[in-house]
Amino acid sequence: MSKILLLGSGELGKEFVIAAQRIGQTVIAVDSYENAPAMQVAHGFEVINMLDGDALDRIVAKHQPDFIVPEIEAIRTERFYDYEKQGITVVPSAKAANFTMNRKAIRDLAAKELGLKTAKYRYATTADELQRAVAEVGIPCVVKPLMSSSGKGQSTIKSEADIATAWRYAVEGSRGDVVEVIVEAFVKFNSEITLLTVTQNNGPTLFCAPIGHRQERGDYQESWQPALISDKDLYEAQDMAEKVTEALGGAGLFGVEFFLADDGVYFSELSPRPHDTGMVTLAGTQNFNEFELHLRAILGLPIFEIKLEKTGASAVILASEHSDHPTFTGIENIAALPKTDFRIFGKPTSRPYRRMGVALTNDTLDTAVSEAVERAKAAAALIKVNP
Repeated sequence: MSKILLLGSGELGKEFVIAAQRIGQTVIAVDSYENAPAMQVAHGFEVINMLDGDALDRIVAKHQPDFIVPEIEAIRTERFYDYEKQGITVVPSAKAANFTMNRKAIRDLAAKELGLKTAKYRYATTADELQRAVAEVGIPCVVKPLMSSSGKGQSTIKSEADIATAWRYAVEGSRGDVVEVIVEAFVKFNSEITLLTVTQNNGPTLFCAPIGHRQERGDYQESWQPALISDKDLYEAQDMAEKVTEALGGAGLFGVEFFLADDGVYFSELSPRPHDTGMVTLAGTQNFNEFELHLRAILGLPIFEIKLEKTGASAVILASEHSDHPTFTGIENIAALPKTDFRIFGKPTSRPYRRMGVALTNDTLDTAVSEAVERAKAAAALIKVNP
């Protein structure tokens, strides 16, 4: 049995802890505030600023974990290399965590070193640099902080008048102490997918069936599995995902995002951990959900196969107001629906557009994904978050 130090304790971390608890692992959940979702189900917890390297060193020395599993971006990830030298396994690897916590590192690795197809891009560290970068990549374009999550700080520039606002929004939404943005040319894509990719220390790289998703404000609203994709595009996406995860090293589940366009597949982003769109796997679409796959790969347990068993969809349950004590109504209504489930994450506070839960639906493999998505959206609408 292993001891796992989980850095970040949101809803994804909570499901990971549940998976770990089921097979007897010990988890210490860490975040910047008390009573975070994963802390509620872990064996123990720590409250620290994970950008404070000394505080991070202190809890690593205190708990002596076998594994360090990052769940968020705002971590002093350069310390991970020292932890690896101490014999601690950083998931998937110190290199993977460092590269993927910063959009600059992962984009340059994908585009420059591996030659993967990406949107044209530039970087900017000031408002004036952003102005020049936008002129180079063209309008429309997308601006994102180098360090952020769940769409925070991301916006689309549709005219020159948007540039100053985009800079302020990106700086406000940035995590960590890096004030820099990436400016991407707008890709005229038909759809976007997440390809959950599982790397193993003693086995082949495995892929889940592709997951489609829709975003608003840079954050996912619905996801579905399987996504509609041609065999050619799927092969191309799998090839790209295998190349980039192999370059990063280590074992675990990666969420690799792609745009599907008329001229092929574009690499977009990568997360070295379970992906929010992958919560659709909690609907029972696969023989293992993404959290179980991440855990098994980390522990070196063999994964014989990943099998798609049902069509499924997820839809987020969002808060609309600020509250220090949010409550929920309508749970009995969603519970009465067939082939439907839900998760309430247990976040202690709410704010407008904060993701507080998710509705899940599934059906047979011959069911249209559009039908599953509409059912998930209707189910999510039944639960209200109250201040």
